Amino acid sequence: MGKKIKKEVEPPPKDVFDPLTIESKKAATVVLMLHSPEEDILAKACEAIYRFALKGEENKATLLELGAVEPLTKLLTHEDKIVRRNATMIFGILASNNDVKKLLRELDVMNSIIAQLAPEEEVVIHEFASLCLANMSAEYTSKVQIFEQGGLEPLIRLLSSPDPDVKKNSIECIYNLVQDFHCRTTIQELNAIPPVLELLKSEYPIIQLLALKTLGLLTNEKESRVMLRENQGLDLLIKILETKEMNDLHIEALSVIANCLEDMDTMMLIQQTGGLKKLLTFAENSTIPDIQKNAAKAITKAAYDPENRKLFHEQEVEKCLISLLGSENDGPKIAASQAISAMCENSSSKDYFNHQGIPQLIQLLKSDNEEVKEAGALALANLTTCNPANANAAAEADGIEPLINTLSCKRDGAIANAATVLTNMATKEPLRVSIQSHSIMNALIAPLRSTNTVVQSRAALTVAAMACDVEARMELKNAGGLEPLVELLHSKNEEVRRHASWAVMVCASDDLIATDLCRLGALDILEEINLSVSRKNKFSEAAYNKLLNNNLPLKYSQTGYLSSCDIISDGFYDYGRITNGTKLLSLKELSLQEPNDTQRAIFLINSKSSDVCPPPSMEEKSSDFGYGRSISSSSSLRRASREKSSAGFGSPTEEKSEPTSGRNTVLSKSATKERGSSRRCDFSCCSLRKIRGKKEEEKVKEEEEILLVPKMTAESPEKEWYPPSDPTFCLYIYEVTKTILPVTNIKEQIEALAKYVAEKMGGPIAKERLHEFSWELHISELKFQLKSNVIPIGQIKKGIFYHRALLFKALADKIGVGCSLVRGEYGRAWNEVKLMDKSRKGVFGCLPPPETYIVDLMFYPGELMKLKSKEADLYRFL
Repeated sequence: MGKKIKKEVEPPPKDVFDPLTIESKKAATVVLMLHSPEEDILAKACEAIYRFALKGEENKATLLELGAVEPLTKLLTHEDKIVRRNATMIFGILASNNDVKKLLRELDVMNSIIAQLAPEEEVVIHEFASLCLANMSAEYTSKVQIFEQGGLEPLIRLLSSPDPDVKKNSIECIYNLVQDFHCRTTIQELNAIPPVLELLKSEYPIIQLLALKTLGLLTNEKESRVMLRENQGLDLLIKILETKEMNDLHIEALSVIANCLEDMDTMMLIQQTGGLKKLLTFAENSTIPDIQKNAAKAITKAAYDPENRKLFHEQEVEKCLISLLGSENDGPKIAASQAISAMCENSSSKDYFNHQGIPQLIQLLKSDNEEVKEAGALALANLTTCNPANANAAAEADGIEPLINTLSCKRDGAIANAATVLTNMATKEPLRVSIQSHSIMNALIAPLRSTNTVVQSRAALTVAAMACDVEARMELKNAGGLEPLVELLHSKNEEVRRHASWAVMVCASDDLIATDLCRLGALDILEEINLSVSRKNKFSEAAYNKLLNNNLPLKYSQTGYLSSCDIISDGFYDYGRITNGTKLLSLKELSLQEPNDTQRAIFLINSKSSDVCPPPSMEEKSSDFGYGRSISSSSSLRRASREKSSAGFGSPTEEKSEPTSGRNTVLSKSATKERGSSRRCDFSCCSLRKIRGKKEEEKVKEEEEILLVPKMTAESPEKEWYPPSDPTFCLYIYEVTKTILPVTNIKEQIEALAKYVAEKMGGPIAKERLHEFSWELHISELKFQLKSNVIPIGQIKKGIFYHRALLFKALADKIGVGCSLVRGEYGRAWNEVKLMDKSRKGVFGCLPPPETYIVDLMFYPGELMKLKSKEADLYRFL
């Protein structure tokens, strides 16, 4: 054998790098390896980074700082399957970090991650890619990216994956996505309901829970509810409720059922299969508060449909709800109260709660939980609306005091609903009186001042309901409730304005309160509202007219009409016509103005004396000062003004000395018409009667009489102002009271009064000589002599249509003769009276309606002309 020679190993090529095994202990080094072109190094580097990221949030933040995210995103599309898998696994873990999620959105890698859900990829890739999407979908921007890049379809497909982790991640991502309306619509098109329902059969509770939550969102849409019903989803849900071991899923299952019950077809199906009875029994017997609460919520949702309410009533749902009101937990109480509110739309259910339920709801008002109070008040509000029996039941359950106490709680809903219940109860007078005895008006002040428009509206409505009695109105006034009520008229909310106007209208039934409301500006605010086409309403117009009845000068100036119910009292003045929106100055302001030839005279009705220039003393009784006799010197006038005893206007002593026959009768008959005019006017008439004989003997000139009319002067700025007195008008009142009031025939009374007025105003005037009647000069002279634009009506001796019509109305009101005052055009005005025509026969033997006549005060005083007759039209119009 030959000698063995050792074979030499060939050296490696000079251009080949010898293999190098490296053991790295720094994450930074491994991150640098992500840039390697070798698949093996990339795979091992990704594997090392995955293990490092699993250890905690700090490591994820470290990898982000080292810049590992950007090179890893490039590996998601690597050709090598192992590298791609390991990179996907890393992102499944890293995506739970918020900063990483933000960077991934900026790098726009969503399309690459969705691509990993392709059917040909490994299950592991599916698991971590879906995990990454589930983490990313928690934020809205990522949801939009997933949806727009077609992520829903592969996720729905993965619901049928054999791997439970893939199912869990996919359904979690879908649950996040369907919280958006657009995603829910697409889900229906992709037929996602069947695979989601299959997940309810999973052995993993977390998957079942996520599937139920997803269904809870999907079934907000009718199409999804139909798909669930067609795929026997209700059976699965009822089965879950019947399985005690699945009690952790019962709450979510009830939420899905609650949505499904909104459809009548679903309701019918569940009722036919006995599921509805099972549901109510389950809700009633369960001891878990959240389950009871969700069951009641399911009933509430379904009860918004009329047919569903009918089915619920047939299944005696009321018993279940009353049972839930007795729960120890507040959640079921609130939910049951809300369900009762919904069921109240069914009249049979409403009647059922009359016997049971209302006492329990009253007890809820005593709870320390404000939300419980609100829910109880809401149920009571709905129960008592248009149902006097339930309103009475609430009172019998001692509900008045808790309801009034609820007006001071912190939740606006509770206050508004409690006010509604009290308003409903106030429709019955005994209940209203009982509520008023609990100082309801004081309790309503805070709600009236609320900033919540619903509370404001309900409180104002309650005021309108309660202020039907004088005592209640005075309580509101004394409690300071008029100010906030008037403020509500400024509200931009239509309902608040309407209810506030209603309350003002009711409160204005009292003259005193009406005066206060006007003082607070209610009349001006309502006038402004009524000038607006968009803001005015029937109640604002009615309230304005009601207040206007308390301000007859403004009413006559604006409307040009005073009815027989509008009784002219002392202090009334005719300013002339003004347009809506024009402010009418007060009598004091007008009296203090300098006389103006271009301004129309203002005519005053006043039978009271003026304290600025008191009448003469008892010793001066023999003089005619009170009736127009002039005093020769200004010193005498000043001396007379300092006298305290007022013989000319009567004293208490003189009143007692007057004969009682006739005088008292007159006063009693005319008292209601004078609206409580001052007694000094009556005393004046008594004194006038005593010395009338002497006045008739002495014919006093007009000029002398005029000089005695008291004129406001600036003697003392601090002294209270009084309107100018009118002794002549007092004389008129006395004379018509003595001569015309005793006449028993109303027609004769009217004729006599018309002749009397014409006589005092210059007598009859021939139509053809009307233009020669120089009344304008007479009025100008009076303005000059009085140094004022305000002229007492008694001082006018030459008057035409509107002077005579005003005097006729004023005197007619004093003696109780009903008549209206109407202002026409071009200085015309007239009085209308209603008289029975006995020659006419009414329907079925009844009296015919009275006819309206115009009273002639100018041409043929006392003549009565039928309204709209030729003669009446000639009198009224030029």
